[in-house]
Amino acid sequence: SSLVGTPSFSPACSNMGLTRGSAHKRRSTGGRKVAIHKKRKYELARPSAATKLGDKRIHTVRTMGGNKKYRALRLETGNFSWPSEGTTRKTRIVDVVYNAANAELVRTNSLTKGAIVMIDATPFRQYYVSKYNKLMGTKKGKGGSKAEQEILATKKSKHLQRKLDSRAAASKIDQHISDASVTGRLFARLSSRPGQSGRADGYILEGKELEFYMKKTEKK
Repeated sequence: SSLVGTPSFSPACSNMGLTRGSAHKRRSTGGRKVAIHKKRKYELARPSAATKLGDKRIHTVRTMGGNKKYRALRLETGNFSWPSEGTTRKTRIVDVVYNAANAELVRTNSLTKGAIVMIDATPFRQYYVSKYNKLMGTKKGKGGSKAEQEILATKKSKHLQRKLDSRAAASKIDQHISDASVTGRLFARLSSRPGQSGRADGYILEGKELEFYMKKTEKK
């Protein structure tokens, strides 16, 4: 027999954690639901990853069925596609500039799906030079980087030169991207889920979407 005044202890109470179940929520009418069972293992939820910008650090999480999730705690690079050019390059994530979910995620440099980030433009500038044999965007009186100049100076066969010349008409890109590339930074949006896949991949913003987020990030 237990002592008077001593609280009873149930093993079930010790494992009460986060859950994805909806038994605790009210109905759409406002009525309360009666819990028909306790929490189940298959309903469990886990704390958010809160992936930050920094040296790569990924934890492996064992999930249902013996599968794995890759919980990125810190990431600094990702694969970003350039939709209009149909190419992808691995590049460095420089900064988080906007997040529609919460402004606090910008201050803490948190990487989440849908976050707007600034990425290093160097790999894309070099791609552009090698494909079109011209610089992507330059400041007045200044040429490209040493690597870009080397690509331009590479000896080319007549066949290759004709091929490069034929691409000239297609070399026109979004003016905003051209201007931003001069600073060495491009706007991009994360499309992967770093806390689930352990990756921070996304795509470069262009057109109306780029204009929308440029307005959002303008200093007031």
